[in-house]
Amino acid sequence: MLLPRRRRPTRLLFLLRCCAAVLLLLLLAPPPAAAAQGHRHHPSGDGVVISEADYEGLQAIRHDLSDPYGFLRSWNGSGLTACSGEWLGVKCVLGSVVAITLPWRGLSGTLSQRGLGQLTRLRRLSLHDNAISGPVPASLGFLPELRGLYLFNNRFSGGVPASIGGCVSLQAFDASSNRLTGPIPPAVANSTKLIRLNLSRNALSSEIPAEVAASASLLYLDLSYNNLSGPIPDAFAGADTKSPSNLPKRDSITGSYQLVFLSLAHNALDGPVPESLAKLTNLQHLDLSANHLAGEIPATLDNLTATLHSFNVSYNNLSGAAPPSLANKFGEPAFTGNILLCGYSASTPCPASPSPAPSSPAQQDEHHGGRHKFSTRELILIIAGIVVGVLILLLLCCLLLCFLTRKRSSSSTSTTAGARSGGKQAAAAKDAAAAAGRGEKPGSGAAEVESGGDVGGKLVHFDGPLAFTADDLLCATAEIMGKSTYGTVYKATLEDGSLVAVKRLREKITKGHKDFEAEAAVLGRIRHPNLLALRAYYLGPKGEKLLVFDYMPKGSLSSFLHARAPNTPVDWATRMTIAKGTARGLAYLHDDMSIVHGNLTASNVLLDEQCNPKISDFGLSRLMTTAANSNVLAAAGALGYRAPELSKLKKANAKTDVYSLGVIILELLTGKSPAESTNGMDLPQWVASIVKEEWTSEVFDLELMRDAAAGPVGDELMDTLKLALHCVDPAPSVRPEAREVMKQLEQIRPGSEGGAGPSEEGGGAHVPAASAGDDE
Repeated sequence: MLLPRRRRPTRLLFLLRCCAAVLLLLLLAPPPAAAAQGHRHHPSGDGVVISEADYEGLQAIRHDLSDPYGFLRSWNGSGLTACSGEWLGVKCVLGSVVAITLPWRGLSGTLSQRGLGQLTRLRRLSLHDNAISGPVPASLGFLPELRGLYLFNNRFSGGVPASIGGCVSLQAFDASSNRLTGPIPPAVANSTKLIRLNLSRNALSSEIPAEVAASASLLYLDLSYNNLSGPIPDAFAGADTKSPSNLPKRDSITGSYQLVFLSLAHNALDGPVPESLAKLTNLQHLDLSANHLAGEIPATLDNLTATLHSFNVSYNNLSGAAPPSLANKFGEPAFTGNILLCGYSASTPCPASPSPAPSSPAQQDEHHGGRHKFSTRELILIIAGIVVGVLILLLLCCLLLCFLTRKRSSSSTSTTAGARSGGKQAAAAKDAAAAAGRGEKPGSGAAEVESGGDVGGKLVHFDGPLAFTADDLLCATAEIMGKSTYGTVYKATLEDGSLVAVKRLREKITKGHKDFEAEAAVLGRIRHPNLLALRAYYLGPKGEKLLVFDYMPKGSLSSFLHARAPNTPVDWATRMTIAKGTARGLAYLHDDMSIVHGNLTASNVLLDEQCNPKISDFGLSRLMTTAANSNVLAAAGALGYRAPELSKLKKANAKTDVYSLGVIILELLTGKSPAESTNGMDLPQWVASIVKEEWTSEVFDLELMRDAAAGPVGDELMDTLKLALHCVDPAPSVRPEAREVMKQLEQIRPGSEGGAGPSEEGGGAHVPAASAGDDE
């Protein structure tokens, strides 16, 4: 029996099914009111929408920014995917933009005033380490939910907008390392939840507002490296007497002041160090160095010794005795450069105060019994004694006058050459007496000139712990430590056992005496913990030129890494300390002294007993002829530290210095000497080739890989490697500035050797724009 044939669905049934599907889609779709209210729908149907105002704001921001690497291509014209996670750096909540995070993207242009003002729900704006210029938009002050504002390492100019005080939820504001000018607006303190304020390394001027100093919420305040002037406000410690009446009050119950980090270094602040700073009982870092502060350091600051991890008042005009506990804990570097300050090291003892003479019984009787009355006989004896004393004094004056007359007559018969010699010695004695009258000594901030002793010549001292004569220097026991294009370096042992390093410059390659002395005077006043200070120079009668420096016991970084004894590993912490210190020293040369090193190599990075680095040979190009400097660049190329563009430019600049710094960091990471090529490639090329083949672990020194296996060192190695490769980029415009390298190194590993530690941005390093992915 055959089964009946199944009929196909009729066209009517098909249409009914289609209608049901359409009806189901309509039921699941958002209500039409959403479109009427200015929202755009996400095509995936997940319900995420973006408001029209936020969409227009993002488009305005994109329009004003220049995006050479195309990171903002994902910000497409329709805006349909703005809040889906597909727009790089944009984060939304319920259709409102709450975060824009675009660090290290190579962005330039300006920041849209109108665009930011439309993002009314924005909580976080992170654009650090780009090249954005123009003003900081005042419209930021109209964002009531803004909590984090990170604009550091850009090129913003103009003033800090006072409207920032309108950000009532603001917790962190970092606009350091920009080009901001003008005063700090007191209204910034209106952000009563502000925890971290960093405006360092700008060109801000005028006084520090008392309102900002009195902020009850601040934990971290860095205003260093600006042009601020005037006294340090007492309001830092909540003093009520000198502060405006509208300042916020501290916690009167606990009496606790929350500030943990305070840096006002490298400004033009004057007046005394406020005694009320001792009330900052939570303070861990206090840096007031390189200002014009005067007077004594308050003894009450000794009470902060237990909490302070870092303290520095060096290079001011402070006087008196250093607080003993602070001196014992932080030593000479924290106080040096204050010529009237004493008691902070064995070489700067304070003078003993004279003890009062004991009172005689007669004086005690007079004190206790009232006024003493003299008899007639006593009065006659007193008058007679006075007369005899006057006669003796007149007789001595007559004898002295006769002696001087004979002396003058005798000196007038001397030869002309002898008169000149005596005149020089008298002038030197007069200068020495004048210096003594001013309380100066070898080691003061001003240069001190001495004659060349028995052999002639001229010795010029700058500040420093060592004081020696030209004869001491020329008669010292010396051994050769090394030779370079500039000359020969000796380790010299003075008669008292002190060690100095003496560089004898080649005579035919240096400038003339007049130009040489002018340039040396500039170099002799440069002081930084990571720069090898020029302590003195000597000009000999036959054209000899000697430069005197502190002796570094551990030698150069090159010998420290490549000429060490077997089984003497150099751990990651030590290498990181060296990298950070070298970057700090180079940043100071570039930013504060406007000096290009031009010959930065591992041989010119010297190490002290604690492996702290000090860059040497900086500024020596100023003492040399043009031809000599060309030879130095050629020598640097042979060693593997020269930037590729120098083969054509023939003149070093800040970006070529950064290239050399990057090679040094690679040297620390790999343990390889840049002078030794691998497969015909220099060190940066070899590292880049290994990374390209995804064999990155093969790059690092085996000693470091053992460290990486024991903790979180692996991520730190990778972040440092990315930064080093950014420094040695073949294109000079892509390389960061030295201060940016310093900042990123400090963020890779916060701690005592890393300065202030990272900002609220996070502790990890940020990869360069040229190699960054879309993971942020």
